[in-house]
Amino acid sequence: MLREAALESCPRETAVDAVRVVLEKVRRDNGAGYGETDISAAALAREARRQCEKWLTPSLRPVVNATGVVIHTNLGRAPLDPRLFDEAKAVACGYCDLEYDLAEGRRGERYHHAAAALRRLLGCEEVLVVNNNAAAVFLVLNTFAKGREAVVSRGELVEIGGSFRIPEVMAASGARMKEVGTTNRTHLRDYADAVGEETALLMKVHRSNYRIEGFTAEVPMREISRLARERGLVDYYDLGSAHMGDLPWDLQRREPPLPEILQRHAPSLVSFSGDKLFGGVQAGIVAGKKALIDRLKRNQALRMLRVDKLTLALIERTALAYLRGENDRIPALALLRTPVETLRERAVNLAARMPLETEVTEGEGLVGGGTLPGATVPTVLLRIEGDAESLARHFRAHRVIGRIEGGRFLLDMRTLFPEDADAIVRAAAAWAK
Repeated sequence: MLREAALESCPRETAVDAVRVVLEKVRRDNGAGYGETDISAAALAREARRQCEKWLTPSLRPVVNATGVVIHTNLGRAPLDPRLFDEAKAVACGYCDLEYDLAEGRRGERYHHAAAALRRLLGCEEVLVVNNNAAAVFLVLNTFAKGREAVVSRGELVEIGGSFRIPEVMAASGARMKEVGTTNRTHLRDYADAVGEETALLMKVHRSNYRIEGFTAEVPMREISRLARERGLVDYYDLGSAHMGDLPWDLQRREPPLPEILQRHAPSLVSFSGDKLFGGVQAGIVAGKKALIDRLKRNQALRMLRVDKLTLALIERTALAYLRGENDRIPALALLRTPVETLRERAVNLAARMPLETEVTEGEGLVGGGTLPGATVPTVLLRIEGDAESLARHFRAHRVIGRIEGGRFLLDMRTLFPEDADAIVRAAAAWAK
């Protein structure tokens, strides 16, 4: 079988393994009474070739996001601008001054590269970049509250996707969680009464993926920060997601931009994800007082949580795009800000190319990614007639991810890039056959 033409170009060891898999399947099928399979050497070699190709094809592949969820965690969160990636590619593909001081000709520190741009952008004393916001939370708690108490409101003990829970992260960091208030109401006096000799840190956690409504009360970060200063404690705001103040519609009113939080609420430390509303690559960005971030840098755990040269290059270039006023180079913002009229025009043009029965209608999309809970954005939908489950399964096979709503299969124009249209048309043509 290995001499068959179908396997000539396959790596020999991979081909041998594939042949064994195919032969075992034939034996199993024949034993179960399925004896109609072509078991000629040529046929089995072709099947082994398909197995080789499956093994040698990357599983992480690009998809078309037609779900209407802009920051889609399952689809990679914030998309990146190819131009920014091209700028970072030269750093990633060759040698670079990651930990080398060009002026002094000696070892340097990797974190200053992105930190300079982020300090200017955020208007803070210092910045540290780690591999995600969960790492940032762990590092802050482990540095300042290991073996001591971290005070947090019961209404902020969140769980986000992947079973990431604040109480469990606290326990893993070595901090002892001290809950205050109730699920729906927490007051400043609750924090003040909880402070004791073992207290090290006052923490506020942004409820980024759910809302509590009705008879509620929470303590603003500025009051927590003031109390922390009075008692000689560290105050820390786990913001989760953060934006720079360029959101559309009423989204801007729902949550203040990060620079405003840093200036008006003055937390000693704040952390957020780089790949949510900030619009960059996965990272945890810690901003705040230089003296505190210097202590984070001295924590040996940072070695396990640090980021590589590509992440630093992409975060730095995302920050520089903001500083230059090039917000159009932040794709997540561009998607959120696209006018409905533009989306409708794209939907009409796409419908004209589809070999299927479609209808253009309007609806609502989501920001997603554990940001702005309950907030929706107006959008335009292309509804495709047919069995919704079958259509969704077919389009997924062509790496086009839509959504089902009201028993109909929909493609949401809010999360589509203009270049996605060709892939959608090809998927539709395959269905039409």
